[in-house]
Amino acid sequence: MKVGSGGGFRAILYTFKKGREAGGVWKLFKAMRTRNSCKTCAVGMGGQKGGMVNELGHSFEVCKKSMQAMVADMQPGIDPNFWKQNSIEQLQKLSPRELESLGRLIHPLRYRQGQSHYEVITWKEAFESIASKLTATPADETFWYFSGRSSNEAGFLLQLLARVYGTNNVNNCSYYCHQASGVGLQSSVGSGTATIVLEDLEKADTVFLIGGNPASNHPRLMTSLMRVRRAGGKVIVINPVRETGLINFRIPSDPISLLAGTKIASHYVQPHIGGDLALLWGLAKATKSLGAFDNDFLSQHTNGSQEWLAAVDDLSWQEIETKSGVARSEIESIAQLYAASKKCVFSWTMGITHHAHGVDNVQAIANLAFARGMVGRPGCGLMPIRGHSNVQGIGSVGVTPKLKGQIFAALQDKFGVQLPETPGKDTLACMESAASGEIKVGFCLGGNLYGSNPDSTFADRALSNLELNVMMNTTMNTGHAHGLAKETIILPVLARDEEPAPTTQESMFNFVRLSDGGPARLPGPRSEVSVIAAVGKAVVPDAPGIDWDDLAQPSTIRKWIGAVVPGYGKIAQIDATKEEFQIEGRTFHDPKFGTADGKGVLHCHRLPELKGTENNHLRLMTVRSEGQFNTVVYEEEDLYRNQERRDLILIHPDDLKRFGLQNDQRVTVKSDTGSMSGILARSYDSIRSGNALMYYPESNVLVARHADPQSKTPAFKGVVVELVAE
Repeated sequence: MKVGSGGGFRAILYTFKKGREAGGVWKLFKAMRTRNSCKTCAVGMGGQKGGMVNELGHSFEVCKKSMQAMVADMQPGIDPNFWKQNSIEQLQKLSPRELESLGRLIHPLRYRQGQSHYEVITWKEAFESIASKLTATPADETFWYFSGRSSNEAGFLLQLLARVYGTNNVNNCSYYCHQASGVGLQSSVGSGTATIVLEDLEKADTVFLIGGNPASNHPRLMTSLMRVRRAGGKVIVINPVRETGLINFRIPSDPISLLAGTKIASHYVQPHIGGDLALLWGLAKATKSLGAFDNDFLSQHTNGSQEWLAAVDDLSWQEIETKSGVARSEIESIAQLYAASKKCVFSWTMGITHHAHGVDNVQAIANLAFARGMVGRPGCGLMPIRGHSNVQGIGSVGVTPKLKGQIFAALQDKFGVQLPETPGKDTLACMESAASGEIKVGFCLGGNLYGSNPDSTFADRALSNLELNVMMNTTMNTGHAHGLAKETIILPVLARDEEPAPTTQESMFNFVRLSDGGPARLPGPRSEVSVIAAVGKAVVPDAPGIDWDDLAQPSTIRKWIGAVVPGYGKIAQIDATKEEFQIEGRTFHDPKFGTADGKGVLHCHRLPELKGTENNHLRLMTVRSEGQFNTVVYEEEDLYRNQERRDLILIHPDDLKRFGLQNDQRVTVKSDTGSMSGILARSYDSIRSGNALMYYPESNVLVARHADPQSKTPAFKGVVVELVAE
């Protein structure tokens, strides 16, 4: 049966399905309601209010993503005989879903080039092997990569270890997702995070949702969007694809919405992939022509407004229409809605950041908000919709190549540690250095570095060139089967709700919450903090200012974080107070921003040419399905797009005719970077013609390593491809 809305009774039935997989619905319910923050997206749920309560205190906010992650952590352990019976070659044939479903990692594993299988080793053997290699390797010939799955404490401790060891090659998964948001916002408002709290979103009368699909990837936001619509507000969706869940969603926890459904998008605009920047400037031009700019706000609270206003005037409608793919009349109709708004929130995800001009996109959104004074007061502002649950916290506690000056100085002055002053490399630069042989050792705290990279053929080659790669994970992923180093070690770690001591996480609304942890489900895995402290003690036992035994306690790490990280002071007492808190200096309810002079900054841009305009070309964006989270695929089907498999390229019926193809005809999809054969070309009338979508991470083989020069974020969207019939 074709799915016509998101959520609904299917989502309720899904709860029972996942309950059976977890060993019973009651067992799953108890796991979900513990005082731990949600393991999936950064919207922010759980903590001391309980696992199904959001930051406004609304309860029973449960989504499929959180259940998927929880049930994955409740899997039985992988039997040690499995590794003897299944070779690396066999593992490489498994899909992302099949690897995730193998079960929990419970033994340290090692692979050495020349072997055909992983071998189970002891923790002692693992630590000795890691320490031996690290002590023999110059620090700048290593890189340290962090997922957003881990805690603030684990992230802080590992970046500290990397730096006292001697390198600033410290980076995190945001370089492949929202780094453009951080850079764009920092350059506009002086803070790289959301300028609002959750309550502001629900007070808005207009919400722009640009380049994202929260119905699939951040379902708990749908409740807030429902409240905006019920209050008479508008939700303006800008997306090349008409997503089912953004048109209609049935909130399971709301009886009226469940039965009748909720119309989410009041207006839906479909630009070409890569046309957002032109569209945003077009909205500015149309809004200015309506006389709707707040000139007092611009003159009193921003810099660069005169240059920006002149650039808006100089831009022609012909250029805007050509480069966005949206008619002037449609842009003007949306501008009228914005001009009438009293409280507006701009939100976006990776449809904005995954471009070679991702930072420009974010700055253009900020420009629009400044133009009408829609940032710096309640109910208004800028909201990047972050991916993984603690990706923002990982960045806050110092996981960047260059430490913030305040953190750098405080670590040295207050704790006497010695820190390197080398520039450090971003994620893609570390991969390039691994390929060239400049970097020889990698250390990964969670995530799937192989699976999240563009140009997966290159990623395989680069990671295989390492002499040692260490990965700390709870379950298997494609990075454990592909791109294996000369020596690869997998360390099994505990999930967040299994940690023996409390840890903390930060939501995308800058709210720090405390997770209690809980009993380990399986023998074998260890806490991330204890593993990192053990490696530190073995590699740099006499590092000035460091007591690794003391830092093996998360409570000690929190005292360090509270002393050195701006806005995090309250974390030092959170064990005693249990008081979760908003980070100071990031939410702007007054028009005084985090810049040096307190003023916002407007930016001018050159609009990029629209790519893929040749008759044999399509513009491709890589996307996630409703049944996955980041690189983790829980189910093959993509429910809300009514697709039962993943080996597809979804294109408009007009494009099928243009290429002379039949529906579900097998094709080879080719880009300048790579090709994929045996792909079904499937008719999909919800996408704008001239554009296409394929599933990530499988389609990464088509994505070039070309990145935004400002944020170093690769362009996973706007890949030019052609189709060859098989």
